[in-house]
Amino acid sequence: MIVLLWIRFIVGIIMILCGLIIFAIELFGVFEFHYVLNRMHAAAMGDTLGIALSMTGLIVLCGLNFTSLKMLLVVIFLWFASPVASHMLARFEVVTNEELHRECDIKKLSK
Repeated sequence: MIVLLWIRFIVGIIMILCGLIIFAIELFGVFEFHYVLNRMHAAAMGDTLGIALSMTGLIVLCGLNFTSLKMLLVVIFLWFASPVASHMLARFEVVTNEELHRECDIKKLSK
């Protein structure tokens, strides 16, 4: 029985650490990229995967109870909400950025 608790503890900690590593890579991408859409892509993908790994690690550590069900619902909500929100922000950037319109017009004229 104690061996299963240690295995659950180690798996949970590894998942949380992997989530933190994903967050660190995301943070590097957000500050390193110069174009706004690249930054948004790094942030959205990092948030989705990092939160999923971190919360899943917490679920493993917590065990099967009502709290783990709530954390699972948060993960599911974020898996649906984060890509939709980042897509909406990207569309807003494309619509309002005049430089993107000039690049698109030049590509259309060159065909």
